[in-house]
Amino acid sequence: MSGGYFSYALLAALATALLTAALTDLRRREIKNWLNAAIALAAPLWWLAMGFGPLDVAFQLALAAGTFVVACLLFATGQMGGGDVKLLGALALWFTPASFMDLVVLMAVVGGGASIAMAALNMQRVPGESVRDALAGLVALAWVWCACAVVFALATNRPVVSGATLEALFASLPGLWALGLAVIVALGLLLFGLRHIMSHQKSRLEVPYGIAIAAAALWVMGADTLVAARFAA
Repeated sequence: MSGGYFSYALLAALATALLTAALTDLRRREIKNWLNAAIALAAPLWWLAMGFGPLDVAFQLALAAGTFVVACLLFATGQMGGGDVKLLGALALWFTPASFMDLVVLMAVVGGGASIAMAALNMQRVPGESVRDALAGLVALAWVWCACAVVFALATNRPVVSGATLEALFASLPGLWALGLAVIVALGLLLFGLRHIMSHQKSRLEVPYGIAIAAAALWVMGADTLVAARFAA
C-alpha cells in the first residue's frame, strides 16, 4: 500500500475509533480502555506514514506526556473522566502541537457549552427563587450562544466579532470607563448565574466529555491533518 493510501486508511480508522468513543460515552458515560490503547498503539504507524523523524517523534511523545499530566490533574479535581484523560493523551500522539492546540480549544468550547447547558437542565427549582432561576437560565443561554458563535467562526474561518461591529461598539461608548464597567457587570452576572446553577444541582452531573473530544478531533482532522496527509502522499 502506498504512503498516501496508508495514511488515509489510518485516518479512516481513527475517525471510526472516535465515533465509537463518542457513542459509548453518550450511552454509558464510558470509553473502553482497549479503544484508547488501540488509538495510542496505532500512532507509530501514523508517524511512519507521515515520514516523522526522531525529533518529530520526541515532540509527539513529550506532547502526549504533558497532556496526560494536565488531564490527570483535571481528573483529580473531578473535571474530566478517566476515559477522557486516556483518549486525550492518545490523541496527542497523532496531532502536531499546533493542530493539537486547535483541538484543545475547540474541545473546551464545545465541552464547556454542553456542560453549562446540561447543568442548567439539571437544576432543582426552589420556590421563591424564580428571579435567580431566570437569571441563571439567561447566563446558560449566553454561555451556549457564545460557544456556538466560536464554533461557527471556526467553521467559516471568520472572526467571532467583526471589525465593523467593534468599531461601532467603541463609537457608541462614552469612554473606556463604560467598557470596563460593562465588563465588570457582565462578569458579575456570569459568576452569579454559574454559582446559582452549580449550587442547585439535583444530582451529580456526568458530562459525556468524550463527545466534545471526538468532535474536536474529527474537526481538526478534516481541517488540518487530512491536508498534511495529502502533502505526505
